Amino acid sequence: MILLLDIGNTHTHLGLAGTGAIRRQVNLPTGDWFSASGRAKLEAFVKTSRVTGAALCSVVPRATPRVRTVVRRDFGVELFELTSRTLPDLGIDYPAPETIGPDRLANALAARKLFGAPSVVVDFGTAVTFDIVDRRGNYAGGIITPGIAAMTDYLHEKTALLPRIQIREVRAVIGKSTEQAMLIGTVHGYRGLIRELIKEIKRELRARRVPVIATGGYARLIASHLPEITSVAPHLTLHGLRLAWLATRNLPLATDEGNVETPHP
Repeated sequence: MILLLDIGNTHTHLGLAGTGAIRRQVNLPTGDWFSASGRAKLEAFVKTSRVTGAALCSVVPRATPRVRTVVRRDFGVELFELTSRTLPDLGIDYPAPETIGPDRLANALAARKLFGAPSVVVDFGTAVTFDIVDRRGNYAGGIITPGIAAMTDYLHEKTALLPRIQIREVRAVIGKSTEQAMLIGTVHGYRGLIRELIKEIKRELRARRVPVIATGGYARLIASHLPEITSVAPHLTLHGLRLAWLATRNLPLATDEGNVETPHP
């Protein structure tokens, strides 16, 4: 099995994969790496699975060496770390490649391999990021906007009367309570933001039809009622790591890609 680790600002996404499908996945708080609980949770996740390789991407430099040490010590396998310098099978048309988050490169690689070029990934993480693969199959750049939870938490923390809300679907467009008004601004507002940005990306790419893949925590919620998003792939970043690991070993893609995306109308 291949151990996959996507270390994000809030959560670390762990996966165990064969050469094709991701067999098991779980999230743990990235802060756990700074105590013994990170190692314990990783061991509990892997259980008795035989790990033959590992791939990592990280946007938390302080956590990276800790994870590196745990993986090498506990599993004794070669650890592939995805960066702009190690990225296989994807060109980068960007003036400072080293400044691109490795998770975003993993998303772009997965989009290129699994959905073709051009394509767009919208990742609903701590930030909402857009990453674009152009028609030549190169990473062309992206867009960064505030994350959904980050925005609503900020409103709660910086105002005296706005509550912390549980983000969920809302049908109304005129709020009849403070909570409902915040939900409308969040859910409908982000759909409007994404719709407009996708329109402008397509215009710049000079492409009328482009696969738009949503991933991350709020992907399914926001993608519903948003036909501009053509697929929801909950574990796209982990698939990018898996594909990068396979490419560095000159291994072919497997045919069991069935769990890359979930149905989206």
